[in-house]
Amino acid sequence: MKKRIAVLGSTGSIGTQTLEVVDAQKDIFEIEVLTANNNADLLIKQSLKYKPNSVVIANKEKYNYVSDALSNYPIKIYAGEESIAQIVQFDNIDIVLNALVGYSGLLPTIKAIEAGKNIALANKETLVVAGELINKLIKENKGSILPVDSEHSAIFQCLTGEINNPIEKIYITASGGPFREKDINFLKTATKKQALNHPNWDMGAKITIDSASMMNKGFEVIEAKWLFGLDIKQIDVVVHPQSIVHSIVQFEDGAMKAQMGLPDMKLPIQYALTYPERIKSNFPRFNFLDYPNLTFEKPDFNKFRNLAIAYEALEKGGNVACAINAANEIAVDAFLNDRIKFLDITSIIEKTIEKTYFIKNNSFKDYFETNSEAREIAKSLIK
Repeated sequence: MKKRIAVLGSTGSIGTQTLEVVDAQKDIFEIEVLTANNNADLLIKQSLKYKPNSVVIANKEKYNYVSDALSNYPIKIYAGEESIAQIVQFDNIDIVLNALVGYSGLLPTIKAIEAGKNIALANKETLVVAGELINKLIKENKGSILPVDSEHSAIFQCLTGEINNPIEKIYITASGGPFREKDINFLKTATKKQALNHPNWDMGAKITIDSASMMNKGFEVIEAKWLFGLDIKQIDVVVHPQSIVHSIVQFEDGAMKAQMGLPDMKLPIQYALTYPERIKSNFPRFNFLDYPNLTFEKPDFNKFRNLAIAYEALEKGGNVACAINAANEIAVDAFLNDRIKFLDITSIIEKTIEKTYFIKNNSFKDYFETNSEAREIAKSLIK
């Protein structure tokens, strides 16, 4: 039996790479559902190729366009974000790969968990916004979360076979992004083009900006706490410019395990889809002789204030991380549209945290309201 996959965000960077993995393993995987936010043309092209059972276009205004293009095929067409949350519960889905961007990935993850699905999670915001709630739901239901982020996949792989061996510390590696060697004065005038020029990874615009500000790494710190049940003191970030060591686990006896490989997201995607098995792939292989020097540095918390903000959010808990994510989404969008400067992203996040009502113990409704409140606050700070 082939694994039937729902790819949420199939037109984005992770979504398209997931389909490349499927193309290389056609005897193992079958695409059951495809969803997109706005990119109707690519969604149509993918649908014609993979003939899924169902597709969803989140932008309701593009429903007729997609429906007309696929009218001659036995493909069910849906529209709206609520449809994405509903479709993950269908019985004909074995695994949900959630590659949605931002807060929009939270509700589909919750609904998939409640339906007992296995989830290959590339949407880190799910755990950043509502990690405590997600862990509670996982315990109450039969599904599981398999990390797709290269860093968390690395930690997950290092922990395989180590179930009874306590973790002393994990080291999440960071490339340092395009501004690793720049000073704070440079960041004051950094342009969108410069911020989008990542040295190692090919990612979507939003996550690339998050990498440049190191907000992405801050989110990964928060995500790691909930994925692996860690205390904040057990999570370190180390800058590794070559992006070969994807993360490291240190155990109580002092032994350290690292997962290594070329910076290619297809490997962690495939591992999440096939776990607990490893299957043969044609991915390029890492050669130590091509990388004679692997270097490591401390992150600069003063220059990259967003990383410090993430640690502070873990200390305080409650709905703070939810507010940070909401403010960051608004601020990054404003930066990409040339409405604010690069360092304004951090300023908007900090001011939004200060103004957002703090709630210690949160329900989904609380997270929903915090997200809405923080977005409005962040928008009011953008002139």
